[in-house]
Amino acid sequence: MGIKSKLKTFFLLDEEEYDYEDEKFDEEYEEKKSMKSQSLAQSKQNVVSLQSVQKSSKMILVEPRVYAEAQEIADHLKNRRSVLVNLQRIQHDQAKRIVDFLSGTVYAIGGDIQRVGNNIFLCTPDNVEVSGNISEFLKEEDISDSRW
Repeated sequence: MGIKSKLKTFFLLDEEEYDYEDEKFDEEYEEKKSMKSQSLAQSKQNVVSLQSVQKSSKMILVEPRVYAEAQEIADHLKNRRSVLVNLQRIQHDQAKRIVDFLSGTVYAIGGDIQRVGNNIFLCTPDNVEVSGNISEFLKEEDISDSRW
């Protein structure tokens, strides 16, 4: 029922003078209103939060003391954070197990693991690209440290 017809009945005007064009206008208005709300809802779905982009650029520094901390490092990688792992204060066998575990983790998420120093590793998820080369420095250290 249109606005005009409601007013007519309110003022007790004759029902025979009912204007069908007003009802058609009201229906078109309601359709346009519903289409506008649908398009607004669709446009909100296409919005990308800039906070999620900023969170991906975080780096975590970790110095594990036991093998059980490897899962915490893997959780950081799954959350798309780079992790620098210092294994200098852990037993060699435990450090090797952690590196093996993290190698599997970065493989599973499409990331990368690189040795950046003596018992120091950089683990990155797929959204981080590491460029550069420090292998000359590592070769000198490999001679003095045969643990790896």
